[in-house]
Amino acid sequence: MALIEEEAGRSKDTLLTVKQAAELLNVHPNTVRMWSNQALLPVYRVGPRRDRRFRLKDIEAFIQKGNEVPSGSQ
Repeated sequence: MALIEEEAGRSKDTLLTVKQAAELLNVHPNTVRMWSNQALLPVYRVGPRRDRRFRLKDIEAFIQKGNEVPSGSQ
């Protein structure tokens, strides 16, 4: 995955946006939002707008774990 290699220079605690997480996971940003709503993907809320952020190490763990897409989420 080119994006993970690109992120390699960053700390594993680097916070990613919904769009960045979606690119790493090769899914639509709405899918990332849905997975975070379902507690399948850990999410952190930041700022007064409570924007979602995802830790790089959580995304990598999600990929390595081989999480299957839940039914009804395609």
